[in-house]
Amino acid sequence: MQSVRVINGTYRGKTIKDKVFPMLKSVTSGAKGNFVTVDASDTLGKEYKKIRVIVDDYEYVSEETEIKNKETDEQIIKRIEERFEILDEMTRATVNGDVRAMIVTGPPGVGKSFGVERELEKSGLLDDLANRPRKYEVVKGAMTPIGLYCKLHEYSDKNNVLVFDDCDSVLMDDLSLNILKAALDSSKRRTIHWNADSHKLRNEGVPNSFDFKGSVIFITNVKFDNVRSLRLKDHLEALMSRCHYLDLTLDTMRDKYLRIKQIARSGGLFAAYGLDKMQENEIIDFMKTNQNRLREMSLRMAIKLADLRRMSPNRWQGIAENTCMKVR
Repeated sequence: MQSVRVINGTYRGKTIKDKVFPMLKSVTSGAKGNFVTVDASDTLGKEYKKIRVIVDDYEYVSEETEIKNKETDEQIIKRIEERFEILDEMTRATVNGDVRAMIVTGPPGVGKSFGVERELEKSGLLDDLANRPRKYEVVKGAMTPIGLYCKLHEYSDKNNVLVFDDCDSVLMDDLSLNILKAALDSSKRRTIHWNADSHKLRNEGVPNSFDFKGSVIFITNVKFDNVRSLRLKDHLEALMSRCHYLDLTLDTMRDKYLRIKQIARSGGLFAAYGLDKMQENEIIDFMKTNQNRLREMSLRMAIKLADLRRMSPNRWQGIAENTCMKVR
């Protein structure tokens, strides 16, 4: 049975914070907000075998998550560092053509895209010096099936790299998923077909089929292992079987907070703000103290707070309560 951690919630007016319950029914939206049905008999007493807890903040908990909760802060930081080092290494391998396809998953705002784009930028410098067009593109946002087909054709040559970042709409469309599966296939020859008449293809001179010899990196917020839809799950399992799948393992609020702390400690987060270590720690500590009220725990939120601190050194925390936090 899967469990749920109620980070911040209420039951009959009583506050519940950071409690783990066996989950009887997943989070559902009701008249009073989101609620989850749990077995609270071990926590509240045997008469609370089945109750509904209103949740403001929560996370699903697996056995793997429980194991991670026993890690020290330094162990978590080391685990996260290793995952991002692997991401950098595999991106370089993708540029070199040694890795043809990779899916990277993790929550928004933790720097998934930054490392990939940095490695691609390094490879692009050589093309710039040789006055050649760069062999990669980062595509962001919504994409139609025919748009996906055309983009793959544009970057179908060997050593080209196509990065899809925040294009999760592709995962919700059967036709797009089938095109993506063909591009990520592990066979020696990857032929992609468009089996329908199209004015767009004719006008742009794109054939109805082509061999894809490039590489693809698909960056997503969707954790494939946790998808509940059977229809979508089958597609995602097919994608995972075709390519490398890297989960950055940033599943809890603690993981995300320590990722921010790690980047700040390395000097890569607040470098442009001229803050000393004490001032940087004020921001990081503020995020930890208010983790259940901040609208999100992310690198973007840390930058927002740094902006406020630079704007108003004496009042930034009060301003942050009004602009960066959920209303009580």
